[in-house]
Amino acid sequence: MMRDRLPMRPQTVSIARRKVYWPRLIGFTAVMLACIVPQRSWSNSENGVDIALVVSVDVSESVDDKRFALQMNGIASALEDPAVIATITSGPNGAILLTLVAWADKSEAAIPWVRIASKADALTVADRVRQLPRYGGEFTCLSRMFRHIDEVVLPDLPVKATRVVVDVSGDGVDNCSNDTVTIETRDALVKAGVTINGLPIIEEPDRIVGAGAYRAPGAPIENLRPLETRDQLTLEGWYSKFVMGGEHAFILPANGYEDFARAMRQKFVTEISEALVPAKSRS
Repeated sequence: MMRDRLPMRPQTVSIARRKVYWPRLIGFTAVMLACIVPQRSWSNSENGVDIALVVSVDVSESVDDKRFALQMNGIASALEDPAVIATITSGPNGAILLTLVAWADKSEAAIPWVRIASKADALTVADRVRQLPRYGGEFTCLSRMFRHIDEVVLPDLPVKATRVVVDVSGDGVDNCSNDTVTIETRDALVKAGVTINGLPIIEEPDRIVGAGAYRAPGAPIENLRPLETRDQLTLEGWYSKFVMGGEHAFILPANGYEDFARAMRQKFVTEISEALVPAKSRS
């Protein structure tokens, strides 16, 4: 990644005097640039990170202002947790990359890729998360989010990561695409070596949500697939079948939005710790 350059000032030294002062000007300019131009925390030429973590958060119609705030505060609290920070900084590279993607009808990088390599870094990112503006949308377009990550987010990785993990949290099923499309977009990420972990937010533990409750945006609710043709799954079961994928993937439910912070903290520690285990020693 190229460093920012300061705009060059017009030369005021005469042609005759340049021969005398040009070497001095070069040395002086180099010193001034080193002092003035802010140094980036990473570049393509530096060491990689232990894990590149995509935190994708559902902001669809079911997520009101209170629920959105609970999710952002939960992510921020997890990043502030001493156990999470210790896990982040204990790997061979002592650093991770993190991006936060808000998703509903469309997906957007609420926080682009940022390097976390210290407690100060983690606290800074936590503060950014808490200050995010409200994102929203109508539909739960999971397959679109997977495609966005595959085509936009991951190609923008600034440094090499030992492991790439996508976190998916939400309180409903994909209602933009059918079963096949959802599975295909998930599997495309898995085939590329990505692990996808799920954090379903379960408000009603025994409620049957059904897989592939397909309703294209704008279509009437009557177009939903009849219940008898859907898999009889709870939200956790749906996440297990349609979201989770890749090496050592897992599902870690939150027992409602009030439990989101606990689940996210535990999830961060588990998946970052997994990234630190040498591949040959993994079972």
